[in-house]
Amino acid sequence: MQKTGGSVAAFIAGVTPAKRRRDAETMLAIMSEITGRDPELWGTIIGFGSCHYLYPTGTQGDMPVTAFAPRKQASTLYLAPGFTSRTAALADLGPHTTSVSCLYLKDLDLVDHDVLRQIIADSEAQMRSGQGWDGATITLTD
Repeated sequence: MQKTGGSVAAFIAGVTPAKRRRDAETMLAIMSEITGRDPELWGTIIGFGSCHYLYPTGTQGDMPVTAFAPRKQASTLYLAPGFTSRTAALADLGPHTTSVSCLYLKDLDLVDHDVLRQIIADSEAQMRSGQGWDGATITLTD
C-alpha cells in the first residue's frame, strides 16, 4: 500500500451518503487528535503515520499506523489486530462489527466516543511499540 498524495479534504467532500461524510469528518478529528499526525490518503484509506511490516515468511509492505475509510455501508477503522484484549471496551462501545483488524461502525452517533477514543489510542500505542501480529515486525517510518 502506498500514499497517493491526494487531498484528504477533497476526498471527504466527495463521500456519500451525507451521514458517512459526517462520520468521516468526525473520525478525521478524533484520529488527528489521538495520533498527533496529519492525515494522508492511501488510495481510499485515510491514514495517520506510516510503518513497514515484515512477516517471518518474507512478506512485507507499508501501511498506515492507524487509519479509517468511509465506505458506503460503514466507516471502517483499521486498527492493530486482535480484539480479544479489547472485549470490555467493545462491549461498551455500542453497535459495531469486527474482523481481524477492522472495526465497522454504521453510525458514529450511536457509539460511545470516549470508548472509541480508548480503542483507537490502544491500537495506536500497540502499533507504535512495534508489536506485530502473526510474528510480523513493525518498523515505524514516520
